[in-house]
Amino acid sequence: MKIYESIKHFFRKYRNSEENNIDYENAKTILKNDKQAILVDVRSPQEYKEGHLDGSMNYPLYDLERNAEKLLKSKENTIIIYCQSGSRSQRALKLLQEQGYTNLYQIEGGLDNMK
Repeated sequence: MKIYESIKHFFRKYRNSEENNIDYENAKTILKNDKQAILVDVRSPQEYKEGHLDGSMNYPLYDLERNAEKLLKSKENTIIIYCQSGSRSQRALKLLQEQGYTNLYQIEGGLDNMK
């Protein structure tokens, strides 16, 4: 089992970022089945107030850049990130990968893709 976990960690760390893109339906499935999963909105507080996905936490990209480890304590938990168009969530995903977070996804195209 230890070898399996090591291999899984290696592939999570070095996988293609396109594999991290999921649609909203897949995000809902992950959130339903993984009680430790976190849904993170990386838009500004004002944008978040104007409307957000149920159950999401608002950690703007600029806060993640400074305080990711304080805001997202477990680097192994599943984290699903979204923004308005996918640009900020892609930057947040790369930032978190560089900091050692291993189970990351972004909702492809953000909220704009859900309309």
